[in-house]
Amino acid sequence: MREMISLQLAMCLMILAGVVLKKTGIFGKTGQKNMTDLVIDFILPCSIVKSFMIEFSIKTLMQFGEILLISLLIQTGCEVLGKVLYGKKETPKGNCLRYGIICSNAGFLGNAIAEGVYGSAGLALASVYLIPQRIVMWSAGLAIFSGETDKKKVIKKVATHPCIIACIVGIFFMLTQVTLPDFIMKALSSFSGCLTPASMMVIGMILAEINPKELVNKEVIYYTVIRLLIIPALVWIPCLLFCVDALVTGISVLLAAMPAGATTSMLASKYDSDEKFATEMIIFSTLCSVITTMIWSMIL
Repeated sequence: MREMISLQLAMCLMILAGVVLKKTGIFGKTGQKNMTDLVIDFILPCSIVKSFMIEFSIKTLMQFGEILLISLLIQTGCEVLGKVLYGKKETPKGNCLRYGIICSNAGFLGNAIAEGVYGSAGLALASVYLIPQRIVMWSAGLAIFSGETDKKKVIKKVATHPCIIACIVGIFFMLTQVTLPDFIMKALSSFSGCLTPASMMVIGMILAEINPKELVNKEVIYYTVIRLLIIPALVWIPCLLFCVDALVTGISVLLAAMPAGATTSMLASKYDSDEKFATEMIIFSTLCSVITTMIWSMIL
């Protein structure tokens, strides 16, 4: 318990550092975007490859299969929930809310938390868990804003995503047990070590843009309760009832408890939806997730 609290407090300090860096002008909008791209396109893939470099066993294979199945069920459930709650609201706000239910920030914030709480084994499982979400993000998720579903574009986006490529490379090394030269492993370890602090600082930069007077409204609060409390609870209870592996349960619940992702705002902006409301969703749910993630970590 003490280690968990210490980890969460350390993450809070990293987030605070991001706030300070943004408020003082050391990082502007361009710097923040570059930092985000650096994490998603380079640091995170390095961390994923390294996380798969573990001793292969039947237990590991079973865990991967188990978490992939759970992720598919969660993704299907979220799509149904999104349609039930917001499917009839074909408005800019309704589109943002529906997308926010289907796609969370698990691919960015979730990976860092999974590694911070459970180490490399947690990050490897998180990487497998995220495969269905990445597919849905660029298919059904994109269609919410654009109204179009181009299968070729979806396949290309998924197949060329740095994190998907890293998963494939990592699984190859795990299955073949190929050992890389020591200098490459040291470089991978160094890059991987940047994941949590870099990710948390980016979150801090997002939070630095908060205008408290415009941030809170009923729709955002309602969404945040569903995203951070109800969805993870609906994942946690069945995992307990079916005696799912403790590590698989922990990763599944934590990643299901992630706030709205930055892509909500990006897609809202690109397709002339309600970008301001999307940003409010992201900032408020991210701010609340600092507390709820700590609570879920303690429960698990």
